[in-house]
Amino acid sequence: MSHARQHRDGHRPVRRFRGRGAGRPPLPRIRALVHRTAGTPVLPLLLVCVITVIDVVGGTSLVWLPMLAAGPALAAATCGWRGVAGVGLLATLLSVVLGVRNGVSGGHLVAVLAVLASVTLASILAGAVRARREQVLAAVRSVAETAQHALLQPPPATVGPFQVAVHYSAAAAEARIGGDLYALIPTPHGVRMIVGDVRGKGLSAVKTAALVLGVFREAAYDEPDLLAVVGRIERSLARNLGDDDFVTAVVAGYPEPGRLELVNCGHAPPLLVRGSDVVAVEPARPAPPLGLSALAGEAPGLQVLPFGDGDQLLLYTDGVTEARDADRAFYPLAEGFARHLYDDPARTVAALHEELLTHVGGRLHDDAALLLLRKPAAARPAATGPETGEGATGEGGSAAPGSSVRATEAAGPGVPAPAAAPPAGPGGGAGERRRAA
Repeated sequence: MSHARQHRDGHRPVRRFRGRGAGRPPLPRIRALVHRTAGTPVLPLLLVCVITVIDVVGGTSLVWLPMLAAGPALAAATCGWRGVAGVGLLATLLSVVLGVRNGVSGGHLVAVLAVLASVTLASILAGAVRARREQVLAAVRSVAETAQHALLQPPPATVGPFQVAVHYSAAAAEARIGGDLYALIPTPHGVRMIVGDVRGKGLSAVKTAALVLGVFREAAYDEPDLLAVVGRIERSLARNLGDDDFVTAVVAGYPEPGRLELVNCGHAPPLLVRGSDVVAVEPARPAPPLGLSALAGEAPGLQVLPFGDGDQLLLYTDGVTEARDADRAFYPLAEGFARHLYDDPARTVAALHEELLTHVGGRLHDDAALLLLRKPAAARPAATGPETGEGATGEGGSAAPGSSVRATEAAGPGVPAPAAAPPAGPGGGAGERRRAA
C-alpha cells in the first residue's frame, strides 16, 4: 500500500527510453494450452497405457494389474464423471485381457476387477461432487464479475477528447474485486478521473472502495472545483473509516483544452508522456492520504499541467510498481511504459500487463490497476482557398510582437503553443475590401 511520500517540487523526468523488446516468452500461450487440456483425461489414459506396457513387457500381471486403478482415481481430479467412467472401463477391459493372457487365476482376477470397479465408482462420485462445486464457483464468479462492472465500471474507448484504456487485476486468486479503484467520467466541468488504493484487502477494502467511488461520481458532477471534489471524499471517509484506515488516490480533471489538473493524496506519481520522454509527475505539495488529512493538518494542493495533442497520462496503483520477480527486483514501470508507447492505449495497457505478469512469474500478489489516457491529435481543417490564406497572411496578418512568446509561456514547456490569431488591423480591412470587391 502506498503511503504519503515527501516529494520534490514540480515533476521530474525519469529518463528517456528507446523502444526495446521485452525478450521474454509469452505466458498466455502456455496458459491457454493448459486450459484446453484440463478437461480431457490425458494423464489418466497415459498412466493406464504405461502400466499396460510394463505388464506386457514384464509378464507379471498379478503385480501390475491392481495399479490400473490409479487411472480412474487420477481422472476424478482432472475431468468429469464421464471421463472417469471411460478411463475405468478401459482399465477394466485391459485388466481382463492381460489377466487372461498371462494366465492369472480366476480368484485373483475377480479380486482385481472388484478393486477396479470400487475405485471407479468412488472416483465417479468424487468427480461429480467436484464438478458440482466448480459450477457453484462459476456462479459465484459470475456474481463477482457483475458486481465488479457495477463498482468498477469499465470506461468506453473514447471519453470526451481522450482515448482511454483500463486494466484491473485482483490479487486474490478467485476474486474479481479488490482494494484498488478507478473511475473516469465526463462531467459538465470536463472529464474527471480517480485512481486509488485502499489500505488492506478483502471485503472491508471493497466496501471502502465502493464508498470512495460513490462519493466521487456524485461530487464530480456537482463541484466545479477539483479540490472541492477531494474535500467531499475526505469528509465522507472521515465519517465512515476507522482510525487506521485510509485511501491513497490521484484525482485528475481536464476542465478546458490544454489544461490538466491533478490532486495527489499520498499516491504514486502519475507518468506523463510528452514526445518520447516519460515524466513522473511529483506533487508540488505532498499531501496525506484520504482519511488522514485531519490528523496531518495538511490540505492537498492543486497541480496544473499542460496537456496537449499526443500526450499520455498513466495512472496506476502500487500493485504494479511493487511487483517483484524471483530476484526480489521491482517491476520498472517507467521503462516498460517507454518500451510500449503506441497510439492505441489499449495496446499499451495490454502489453504492460503482459510484461508485468512475466516479471512476477504469472501471478500478482497485490491488486493492480492501470488507467491510460491519451489526447489524440485533432484533425486539421483543410484550406478553403486563396482568400483564406491572403486574409491570414496579408499586410496586417502578422501577430503582434510578443504574442507568440506569451502563448508558449501559458501552454508550458513541451507543449506546442496555439497559433496566434491575426488582429483586426489595416491588413485585415484590406483583405475584407478585396473580398467585397
